[in-house]
Amino acid sequence: MLYFENDYSEGAHGKVLEALVNTNYEKLSGYGTDDYCEKAKEKIKKACKCDDAEVYLLVGGTQTNQLIIDTTLNPYEGVVAVETGHVGVHEAGAIEYTGHKVLTVPAHDGKMDAAELKDYLETFYNDGNHEHMVFPGMVYISHPTEYGTLYTKDELEKISKVCNQYKIPLYLDGARLGYGVMSKDTDVDLPTVAKYCDIFYIGGTKVGALCGEAVVFTKNNMPKHFTTQVKQHGALLAKGRLLGVQFDALFTDDLYLEISKNAIEMAELLKKGLAEKGYRFYLDSPTNQQFIILENSQMEEIAKNVRFSFWEKYDDSHTVVRFATSWATSKEDVEALIDLL
Repeated sequence: MLYFENDYSEGAHGKVLEALVNTNYEKLSGYGTDDYCEKAKEKIKKACKCDDAEVYLLVGGTQTNQLIIDTTLNPYEGVVAVETGHVGVHEAGAIEYTGHKVLTVPAHDGKMDAAELKDYLETFYNDGNHEHMVFPGMVYISHPTEYGTLYTKDELEKISKVCNQYKIPLYLDGARLGYGVMSKDTDVDLPTVAKYCDIFYIGGTKVGALCGEAVVFTKNNMPKHFTTQVKQHGALLAKGRLLGVQFDALFTDDLYLEISKNAIEMAELLKKGLAEKGYRFYLDSPTNQQFIILENSQMEEIAKNVRFSFWEKYDDSHTVVRFATSWATSKEDVEALIDLL
């Protein structure tokens, strides 16, 4: 069986595991107050060229999104996302579970348009009844998006300007951020994200770690008593070292970026092979997620030997499926998949 279902099928990069083993018997303080967490935070701030940033290490993506959105918003506020946004579609109502509504705007290949965002906010505040409505208190985007697409520097700047105009934070979900910044078709790097986003996170779970996400608050805007609120959500890890050691390893000698590059190279190889065999792409993705349209019987046949993700119904006889590469995907597996297809 070939595995292209997601980018977290494997455990962790060898250097991350080695770091965990080598530090295993060290006696360290808990709850993220150990030296490895501090070193990881400093390395992340340096990589983002944001010395004043505040960094907090959490365990998983849904946990991170729920925590950041819930602790940043007022009780009467919701978060604005595109209609295909992860927080509104694939997080089982985790945001709504905290009492905050996901407010949606149109998606364009998974991306938000700054002009449409501005129109949405203007329409809200021009409505004479807006005091009776859920206030837009934050804007959520992901990079890469749910469809593997990327924002440009110009697009991020424009969305940021709209958020600044309305005095609401821009939050970027970076579950696959490594794959985004290492794409060959991008002008966005970590410092760019730090410049235009008020809050973002650097995903580790999908990029070489056993688990872990590094949240970066860039404008001295970490919620008050954040650790206390993290604990209230049941998300404070007693053995915080688990996260610190991993991110310390990932941000040593550019390991995070180097292993992200592998996913992009393997995706490009897969993309070329699919194109040569005449497969129809649902859209053009420059990252590690590739979406193709399969006839349903063909999809069922391929599923006998390949693990991939159902994405969405295309029509009565066709389905959009996703093949995902990762930091650990081998050239041999990609070539075997192409041969099978």
